[in-house]
Amino acid sequence: MKLRVAIAGFGKMGKIRARYIRQNAELELIGIFETNAELVAAPADASLAVDSFDALLAQEPHAIFVCAFNNVAAEYTSRALAAGVHVFCEKPPARNTAELEQVITLERSSGRILKYGFNHRLHFSVMEAKRVIATGSLGKLLWVRGVYGKAGSIDYGSNWRNFKPYSGGGILMDQGIHMLDLFHHLTGREFTVASGVLTRSYWDVDVEDNAFVTLRSDEVVATLHSSANQWRHKFLLELAFTDGYLTLDGILSESRSYTPETLVTGRREFEDITFAMGKPAEQTTWYEYDESWRLELEEFVSAIRSGSSFNGTSTEAVRALRLVEEVYRVSGFYDR
Repeated sequence: MKLRVAIAGFGKMGKIRARYIRQNAELELIGIFETNAELVAAPADASLAVDSFDALLAQEPHAIFVCAFNNVAAEYTSRALAAGVHVFCEKPPARNTAELEQVITLERSSGRILKYGFNHRLHFSVMEAKRVIATGSLGKLLWVRGVYGKAGSIDYGSNWRNFKPYSGGGILMDQGIHMLDLFHHLTGREFTVASGVLTRSYWDVDVEDNAFVTLRSDEVVATLHSSANQWRHKFLLELAFTDGYLTLDGILSESRSYTPETLVTGRREFEDITFAMGKPAEQTTWYEYDESWRLELEEFVSAIRSGSSFNGTSTEAVRALRLVEEVYRVSGFYDR
């Protein structure tokens, strides 16, 4: 039997999810709720459109994809779980941990699957980095450094993501949360916030457009710079170990503006102190395809069908959101 699925929110992410749902033989898309009629104007979409979230639930889907604004993500997720519906919710999981904790309480009592969309975990470069780290061949982790930057856009100042009542925060909430999740995912460590500086450097918005973050986990330090005025799309994640290093440079996306996606593996070498010093042997792997959206969907379906494990659990989501929230508190940015 096919799983009946519905989508709440049909902007960029809703359309991506719909495309992969329609390609999956195990799923049937039965309903779309979107308040902007222009986004469901295509005949195939318009035929599925309903005028409220209640109407979406009334169609009795097995699962709902929540791709709406952050300010309703927790509400829609909670209402779906309470109705006995499995939920796939985009990141961030909520505007704050108080909203998310209420969702998690419902998740536990519902017995339904709740998965959050941290698709970066399922990029091929990240999966290979995870595998290499697990072998232990690079030795003990020393430090982590991440940069995630956006070019900005003509409409950046008016985008809903930069209106705090809708988004809950700025570039750290929107984009940096992916990197924080990868810090946890790749290292298997719990981090705490050592320092956080947020700025509104360029954009006339009421949220941060830069986040400079330092985290600690025992003796390991991790740093993150998330920026909305990088003036180019940039993804860079570096991990140094006692016997070498990994560098994830670039990541494939729908726009392909963060490409190329590569994984560089280096081995520490104490060579001649003259010309060869600082030039260790490296292996670079280039990735041409992004299957993360499909793989996320397959994980979700498998979890519903058989209870198998998956990425993007509520535990992982609250862990990343808690760091974002702690950075906001430590920085004092929103207390001014």
